[in-house]
Amino acid sequence: MISFTTTELYAWIGGLLWPLTRILGLVAAAPVFGNTGVPMLIKMTLGVTLAAIVAPTLPPVPIVDPTSWAGILILGQELLVGMAMGFAMRLVFAAVEFAGEVASSTMGLGFATFFDPTSAGRSSAISQFLALVATMAFLALNAHLVLIEALVESFFTLPVSTTPMSLSAPLEMVRWGGRIFSAGLQLSMPIVGALLITNIALAILTRAAPQLNLFGIGFPITLGAGFLVISLTLPYLNTPLQNLFNQGIEAGRRIPRTGGERPRPAAPAAPVPAPASR
Repeated sequence: MISFTTTELYAWIGGLLWPLTRILGLVAAAPVFGNTGVPMLIKMTLGVTLAAIVAPTLPPVPIVDPTSWAGILILGQELLVGMAMGFAMRLVFAAVEFAGEVASSTMGLGFATFFDPTSAGRSSAISQFLALVATMAFLALNAHLVLIEALVESFFTLPVSTTPMSLSAPLEMVRWGGRIFSAGLQLSMPIVGALLITNIALAILTRAAPQLNLFGIGFPITLGAGFLVISLTLPYLNTPLQNLFNQGIEAGRRIPRTGGERPRPAAPAAPVPAPASR
């Protein structure tokens, strides 16, 4: 007859439950993985599969009753760590969408808004287009695999423990959130600069020929100039997007490092690789 103790049962449950909670937190918050278009069954299957693969290689977890206060504390902490790492990458896509909003308002397309299923809100057409470009670049650069690698590394930099996470980890997330505005303005700067020159030229033209209807010719010219600059800058978005993905993954890595007790004695995970030149 096979028999086991309560301690062994808690060890088996915790060895799979705690890593699964952190992985599901990242899957729920990270871009692409947490998209509303992905069925819940696929998300759960991905999380359980990753937890089953990763759990045997992790350091020993604390043997705690999952229904006790200590078990609930561990569960909440693991969920917060996973969601924070996924949210760090989500902020990169928020910066890209902010760049699209700035470009849309400068081009005069601020009224062209549509329902965005990813954020359950309304966003401009240029913002959704740049978000789709960033999503394709995210998958083409294998950044989703590097993000999973950083998640596995976090189990060594911040092991599963009953010790509460340091308050410096949320502060690191707040600092990284300010990157939305700087990165968004940098991405939209070519469009804003070109349209600024276009508006100055239109102002000089209407000053020289007051009989011209500024509202009749200004909107088509600024709209055409904006689309032209977007088409010219698309081939050069690879490098800034790759840098943003690397910064987002590194920001996700810093969260468990600032909250952990001991670093992992191993080389850091590789950054997002650049695509091969043809």
